[in-house]
Amino acid sequence: MRAALLALFTLISPVASAYEIEDRTLFAATGATADVTLKVLSTADTDVFAPILRSFQADNPSVAVDYITVSSAEIMVAVVEEQEAFDLVISSAMDLQIKLSNDGYAQPHRSSATQALPDWAAWREEVFGFTREPASIVLSRAAFDGLDLPRTRPDLIRILRENPDRFRGRIGTYDIRQSGLGYLFATQDSRNSETFWRLSETLGSLGTRLYCCSGAMIDDVEEGELAIAYNVLGSYATARLDGGDSSVIVLPQDYVTLMLRSALIPANAAHPDTAGALVDHLITDALGDDLPDRPFPALLPMGQDAATAPSPIRLGPGLLVFLDRLRRENFIRAWEASMLQ
Repeated sequence: MRAALLALFTLISPVASAYEIEDRTLFAATGATADVTLKVLSTADTDVFAPILRSFQADNPSVAVDYITVSSAEIMVAVVEEQEAFDLVISSAMDLQIKLSNDGYAQPHRSSATQALPDWAAWREEVFGFTREPASIVLSRAAFDGLDLPRTRPDLIRILRENPDRFRGRIGTYDIRQSGLGYLFATQDSRNSETFWRLSETLGSLGTRLYCCSGAMIDDVEEGELAIAYNVLGSYATARLDGGDSSVIVLPQDYVTLMLRSALIPANAAHPDTAGALVDHLITDALGDDLPDRPFPALLPMGQDAATAPSPIRLGPGLLVFLDRLRRENFIRAWEASMLQ
């Protein structure tokens, strides 16, 4: 009975807001009373993030967590336009997190945990990375029957061009006009290689379907709707496809984009100290040894340190370059010309 009482329950009463809420779940305090209800706005799916919150509550039994999931773009609406108060904002869109901090919407947090982070995983004591997740390609094995699986982006381009009828209308990727993470991945791809634009033109010529999020793409590969999902989060793909043999996850050998999921405490947080405790919990878990129940990859691979581990996208002002209004408009215009043929 006690275990049942500790389970999640979805809030029944919707809250009027101008931003679109995907899910809202209350993690009830595990102690006799809830001294604090921490309000968390996050892009991470509830079922994926739940083990972390349960672990935090095991050490903080008087803390309840009101966990609200939205897209990264909706975070900007909620925090900047609506100026609604949240205690913690967690997002996969690193550039938007840096923008919130740069524009004065975050407050600093300093602790022994934050000081242990590598330089590339924190910025201005306000934005803290706690995972390192690769952008991956998810493929349907059945769709590639008789074909070699692509191991690089040039491989993928070649296979698509040689087999257009097989893959037409069966490829998915982010709609970067709506997805903050999709825009981040696309701009980083364009920085890493000119292959990005050749691949975009190839995808556009085959009627690629555009998605808001990784989960929907992965589900459609599993259900046979898609043959290929490009640039999906590897952590989500691993979690959803664990044990299955109908799909395969490819980390491209030409280069892998490594994203840092990050957290910040908003300037108007009602409970910044408790939010800081959750940040420290995230970091401590991220820097610990690999755990079987960890929902996200560790910040540093086991046996590696910050100097020898593969380099992720660095948290810092360099991420603001593609958020410049004119540069963003030009990038999206070029992407539309390639993708929306």
